[in-house]
Amino acid sequence: MNPEHEVYGLLAEFPGPAALLHAARAAHEAGYRRLEAYSPMPVEGLVEALGSTDEGLPRLALVGGIVGGVLTFALQWVSVTIDYPLNVGGRTPAWPGLIPATFEMTVLGAVLAVFFGVLLRSGLPRLYHPVFNDAGFAAASSDGFFLCIDAADPHYEPLQTRNFLESLQPVRVSAVDT
Repeated sequence: MNPEHEVYGLLAEFPGPAALLHAARAAHEAGYRRLEAYSPMPVEGLVEALGSTDEGLPRLALVGGIVGGVLTFALQWVSVTIDYPLNVGGRTPAWPGLIPATFEMTVLGAVLAVFFGVLLRSGLPRLYHPVFNDAGFAAASSDGFFLCIDAADPHYEPLQTRNFLESLQPVRVSAVDT
């Protein structure tokens, strides 16, 4: 097969968010797992209909926050006890003074972990995607609702998948070249 005409998947355009949501649910129930949906606005329930969950992000935020907080507290503690000890009245350094910076860096660690986690999970920054080759895909930023079934999906068969998408009554179905 010529790599210039290799198919990325099938793209179906739907008339509205309800039709897209119905199609995503039907595709997931039919066994398709490599699905992507594109819409100009958030569609309630679409993430769940695609079978995607965000379970990893809260854990990532927790780990990032803990790492940021522990490292900041340890850095401050080492600096006031070992690097620059200040003996005031024979007392140990006051740890409550370390809390404000520790809190701020805990928040920063969690935010940065989630930010980079979302970028990596989304495959961003991506300057090019094969669906951009479809002539009508520009409508996804204004009034188009699209569902793409990736050719790498284990259940993908070109003719059967096209027939399945056409049974969902889309506006159109087109093959997306890589």
